[in-house]
Amino acid sequence: MSLLEDFGGAADAPVADETPLYARLKHYIRSRVESGEWPPEHRVPSENEFVEHLGISRMTANRALRELAAEGIVTRVRGKGSFVSSRKRSSAFQSVPNIADEITLRGRQHHAEVIVHQHEICGPDLAEALDGAIGASVFHSVIVHKEDDLPIQIEDRFVNPDRARAYLEQDFLAVTPNSYLSAVAPIVRSEQFIEAVTAQPWECRLLGIGRSEPCLLVRRRTWSREGVVSAVRLVYPGSRYRLESTS
Repeated sequence: MSLLEDFGGAADAPVADETPLYARLKHYIRSRVESGEWPPEHRVPSENEFVEHLGISRMTANRALRELAAEGIVTRVRGKGSFVSSRKRSSAFQSVPNIADEITLRGRQHHAEVIVHQHEICGPDLAEALDGAIGASVFHSVIVHKEDDLPIQIEDRFVNPDRARAYLEQDFLAVTPNSYLSAVAPIVRSEQFIEAVTAQPWECRLLGIGRSEPCLLVRRRTWSREGVVSAVRLVYPGSRYRLESTS
């Protein structure tokens, strides 16, 4: 059965004829997901396919897919298409988890893409965050963490060189900053804050998301017995991740 016949003849759709087309398309996609006909990671037809086979406008197809992505029903990956979402990945908010371990425990493969790995000079805000001096040299890394090929976290980290002098010598394709720092400067204290944000344009490009997609931002500082170790920003696409806490 063609997409047009399937969509047009979906007798299970309790949607009135006067309902906007984008809402009918959303219901059609959602019903296929909820019935199990389209399982997690199933490729959803593209905007072009919906336009070609259903005779609807690109704006209609885009709105339906965009809203389903915001609701967590589908995941849109730039350059690859839309896919039925898996259960949202989760992380324990009150702990300092290693992203690679989380992914492995889910039976997936962790991959890292190193974007920045260099020395930088402290400005006033960074000096205060690391309890250092303005003008001092610190280490800076930006890494995209992926579950299989799907980007799920940007780690933007500054490190106090006095706590981890060999930081820039590490191969962060093989070991995560979290794992390395935990070994050389064991954490005795951490503070973290979470907020909903819209990612910056460069972050959207690295995560493969649209600029309007909401994200989760975690700001975290960690201490060893000697003092502040690092200050990090962790950006997660809201449609792919959740943070949870139990007590």
